[in-house]
Amino acid sequence: MKSTAIFYTLTLGLISLGISARAQETASATATATIVTPIAITKDVDMNFGILSVQSTAGGTVVLTPAGVRSATGGVTLPADNGTVAPASFTVTGVDGYGYTITLPSSALTITSGSNTMTVTNFTSDPSGANGSLAGGTETLNVGATLNVSAAQPAGVYVSGTPFNVTVNYN
Repeated sequence: MKSTAIFYTLTLGLISLGISARAQETASATATATIVTPIAITKDVDMNFGILSVQSTAGGTVVLTPAGVRSATGGVTLPADNGTVAPASFTVTGVDGYGYTITLPSSALTITSGSNTMTVTNFTSDPSGANGSLAGGTETLNVGATLNVSAAQPAGVYVSGTPFNVTVNYN
């Protein structure tokens, strides 16, 4: 029986040598990065409020929508010959199907004719709100605003000394 006990002890010892305990394992992974086409914006058309007139006693505003429709308030009138009326228009390009955010000017833009000034405020866009989508990798972005006209605003062609910025970023 002693030899059987030694046999079982040796067999058990040999079996335990064949079973190795693994305290750690290793797995492999790869790293991937995708670089997308940068988003771009190009100005196509400058904003133009067209021809308007103002009373000597009351100022007002001209609201130009991103669709190019004008309306006047206060002492401002819009003559039948409205001249060239256009919202600012931009082409946004990038990756097809990607969304983007739109940042419009938040402060007033001053336009001048000699020493005379008016301000442009309340910029709006189409696509409206703060987001657009690049269906087909491109989208037209139109921008309107409000022109603030003083009473007895002197005649002249008013132009901004510096352009206004419209910024787009991928979402």
